[in-house]
Amino acid sequence: MENNKIKLTIALFTVVCLLFTAKVSLADDNFNPNYIIGDSEILDYTAMDLEEIKEFLNLKGGYLANYSCADPDGKIMTAAEIIYNRATTNLVNPKFLLALLQKEQSLIEDTSPKQSQLDWATGYGCPDGGGCNSRWQGFWKQVNSASLQFRDYMDNPHLYTYKAGETYTFTNPYSTTATGTTIVTPYNKATAALYNYTPHVYNGNYNFYNIWQRYFTREYYDGALLQADGEAGVWLIQNGKKRPFLTKAALTSRFDPNKVVIVNKSDLDKYPDGATIKFQNYSLIRSPRGTVFLLVDDKRHGFASTEAFRKIGYNPEEIMEAGWDDINSYIEGKPLTATSTYPAGALLQDKKTGGIYWVYEGTKAPVWDATFLKTKFKGKKITPVAAGELDDYETISPILFDDGELVKSTNSQAVYLIVDGQKRPFSSGKIFEDLGYKWTNIITISPKVLYLYPEGLPITEATNKE
Repeated sequence: MENNKIKLTIALFTVVCLLFTAKVSLADDNFNPNYIIGDSEILDYTAMDLEEIKEFLNLKGGYLANYSCADPDGKIMTAAEIIYNRATTNLVNPKFLLALLQKEQSLIEDTSPKQSQLDWATGYGCPDGGGCNSRWQGFWKQVNSASLQFRDYMDNPHLYTYKAGETYTFTNPYSTTATGTTIVTPYNKATAALYNYTPHVYNGNYNFYNIWQRYFTREYYDGALLQADGEAGVWLIQNGKKRPFLTKAALTSRFDPNKVVIVNKSDLDKYPDGATIKFQNYSLIRSPRGTVFLLVDDKRHGFASTEAFRKIGYNPEEIMEAGWDDINSYIEGKPLTATSTYPAGALLQDKKTGGIYWVYEGTKAPVWDATFLKTKFKGKKITPVAAGELDDYETISPILFDDGELVKSTNSQAVYLIVDGQKRPFSSGKIFEDLGYKWTNIITISPKVLYLYPEGLPITEATNKE
């Protein structure tokens, strides 16, 4: 619904930092009324071409997939053509218009809408108090007027009631507090624009958020390193949650920062928060109970005794205090005893055969491809040992890359993402690029190693289309 109030006073401000504190406990606990959508997500008028809009409408199966009507000049246009034409003419994202059409009149999925739903498709000119203005009646006019209105919200935010960085109080019908209100400080112009168009947190913008998340946010898998466009923090997707790195050192001690994927904040917000990654790899931490652990990747190894700690040779001054939340975010590894060797893992090379193994937790995994030494084990020293020493370790499966890596073989151009231990091919280069991956991060390995991964389903969509 349109809110036509215009405030003539121009407010100059600088938003230094806004804390996203207002969350709600409804169907989606990730909803943040301070940030609903990014500025670029409203303004990206190249986000979909005409064929992609047609494909999207056909996929959803609603009435608009086969709907046509006249434009002001009497030319008959399909709904897809109108959406594409108005988006590219008025410079707004066609995805945004599709979400708006669903939010206002359910037209993307409704198979048999009433004529009134088509006449007031985007809710433009229909204030909350009723009395829709016939001047704006009709599907073409609705799409055109809404796209022009949102473009103006973005170009001239000072003219409208709700502005980024200012705080407002909204009635909240779902609130359990005595006041029954929600305090909102729009983080950006796009979120403020949505409140100007529909001045409600719920029964409006909450619904838009859910539609946008369902239609157009992108799916990423465990092992992905994500960073919201324009923000500093980096997050690891793990077990379906996003885990923030507290420091750059915590990130770089385990991962290559060049593999961070820049995403829309909406893509990141769909994941619930996981435990913070505070410590560098190979850190020593002490639990509230006094147990000291060595952190190795995702595992924690407790020292069985003070003698074990002393004999392995660690410095007590390096121990950092940690809470149970920090400790429990690591998998329990084998305890370290006075006889433990290579507690942090080591690359050992058989002096006789030249074969290289990764030795860890009493096992040895063959390293079949030299590429691992330049990537997974970059910077690690190779220690030559007698074959007899290697006999002390149980042989396990060869080393493979972890979830989140991009790989291809030397005899094929197919690119794969490692997901849950499987290799999943990208169905096209466009989808690869739409997801924000970089061609320079693809690791080329031998067909022998690639064959060790079972084949997974192709990655065929860059968006989360249900």
